[in-house]
Amino acid sequence: MDIRTLAVHAGTIQDETAGAVTNPIFLSTTFERSPEGQIRPKGFVYTRDTNPNRQALEKVIAAMEGGGEALAFSSGMAAVLTVFQTVLKPGDHVLISDDCYHGVVHLLTERYPQWQVSFSSADMTNINSLRNALRPETKLIMVETPSNPQLKITDLAAVAALAKERGITTACDNTWATPLITRPMDFGIDIVIHSTTKYFGGHSDVLGGAVVVRKENPILPELRDFQNVGGAVPSPFDCWLLTRSIATMPLRVMQQSTSAAIIAQALVGHKKIEKVFYPGLTDHINHEVAARQMKNSFGAMLSVLLHGGQKEALAFASRLKIFRHATSLGGVESLIEHRLTAEGNHPKSPDNLMRVSIGIEHPDDLLKDLLQALA
Repeated sequence: MDIRTLAVHAGTIQDETAGAVTNPIFLSTTFERSPEGQIRPKGFVYTRDTNPNRQALEKVIAAMEGGGEALAFSSGMAAVLTVFQTVLKPGDHVLISDDCYHGVVHLLTERYPQWQVSFSSADMTNINSLRNALRPETKLIMVETPSNPQLKITDLAAVAALAKERGITTACDNTWATPLITRPMDFGIDIVIHSTTKYFGGHSDVLGGAVVVRKENPILPELRDFQNVGGAVPSPFDCWLLTRSIATMPLRVMQQSTSAAIIAQALVGHKKIEKVFYPGLTDHINHEVAARQMKNSFGAMLSVLLHGGQKEALAFASRLKIFRHATSLGGVESLIEHRLTAEGNHPKSPDNLMRVSIGIEHPDDLLKDLLQALA
């Protein structure tokens, strides 16, 4: 079925009690066993292990990613942590993008040295740079595409092929592209990670994460076991909210992406803007890879560099009327954020960079707001 149909139907729970069309919410933390003390046929025992609402959410995410199984988490970082804890052992090395989400950098910098796990970064858009950065102890390559916040596009097929030559596991954070635009496992990536807080949730009202792997991947039972004992699971209500929101996700993401393309193109050449980062622009350094790898659209995120440095970037944000100056992305409302200050002054973001998340508002209204703030 088309991914738009899967978004509506893949996570449906058949309600045998009342025949409800929308999924019931199963708030129970525990489930009754048979008179003999056995687990009943549906397999539910305790909500930390699994729950009907979580199972429904995992089914629809796995179906959309074209993967075998998905695991839903309480946040995107909980999903990343579980992958790291499952794949890595003391003495291992992780290779990440040089334009990577600051939370991942913080995790590897502040928490993993005590476990003797090291990391380094490389320009993932350059396969030779990536190859030269690998070490004998490299066990995981962690990719973001588009990257956060400079929207670099990594050739996933090239990365997967190189990793398979070396016996290295690959993981891709697919939060920004979503499976509507890119399905990393189609290009040979082993593990797909999402912050479902963003486009899957789409309304800035629920926190969540997900990991998707093929059924034949031997890491699957280890991921499930670590998730179970670690307990970083979403509540049944959060799972219900996400499953409900996923039904409209294709409509939202396509509208947001269409608007983002219009706005990115309109901002190119503006006298107040030094550079626009958007993979749909033909002058984007990785446009050819993006055109080959990203289907239907180039996503709903863009970043801009403003003339005048940090002072002018923040002043620009303060003059906006529709855009909200806030962290996060992927919601129905348009957001803008000065990444350097949001990251705690992490040096990878230029001081004049503003990250822009396009919502579902009319693109003409959004563009007028940006232009009046620039003026």
